[in-house]
Amino acid sequence: MSIRLGDIAPNFKAKTSTGDIDFYEFLGDSWGVLFSHPADYTPVCTTELGKTALLQGEFEKRNVKVLALSVDSIGRHEGWIKDINETQHTTVGFPIVADEDKSIANAYGMIHPNASETFTVRSLFIIGPDKKVKLMITYPASTGRNFYEVLRVIDSLQLTAQYSVATPADWKDGEDVIVVPAVSTEDAIQKFPKGVNVVKPYLRYTPQPNK
Repeated sequence: MSIRLGDIAPNFKAKTSTGDIDFYEFLGDSWGVLFSHPADYTPVCTTELGKTALLQGEFEKRNVKVLALSVDSIGRHEGWIKDINETQHTTVGFPIVADEDKSIANAYGMIHPNASETFTVRSLFIIGPDKKVKLMITYPASTGRNFYEVLRVIDSLQLTAQYSVATPADWKDGEDVIVVPAVSTEDAIQKFPKGVNVVKPYLRYTPQPNK
């Protein structure tokens, strides 16, 4: 199955390291990050889960719930979490799904046969409160993800959802944003009282609305 931006994220029920969940019920009205790992007890995954745990407060500030997935069992997850907590100096508090039959991985297209017939690639999905897929990032198994970039993208997506703005290349929280083309310059001047800088009719900047 191929998931595309704007698709409804498939719901699922699963056993996790923190108990049984229904994915939609777990998300509620929150944003979600679902990300996969090739297997437990692998070095890059260990650092990724540790970094996510260290950034848990940042995700919570943004009303984002995090859910990891591996094709290994709950028993292996529990042992692995102890290693992650020890080596990464943190406490993993978010659920890790045990997707032993690979049904969730297949529903989300996390297994790429040309990369591996059995293990998931490093897929990451950001899912909005409307349960639609807002972003997908896929890394090879050998490359660890940048979770500060994930937070940056979430900030951008949430700004777009609330204020009808886009973010330019290399944008960071607090910097100027771009008025989306659907908003006329006349309406933008009313909508963004901090000012609108019209560089070109199609390129208009305004200070970040929520700062």
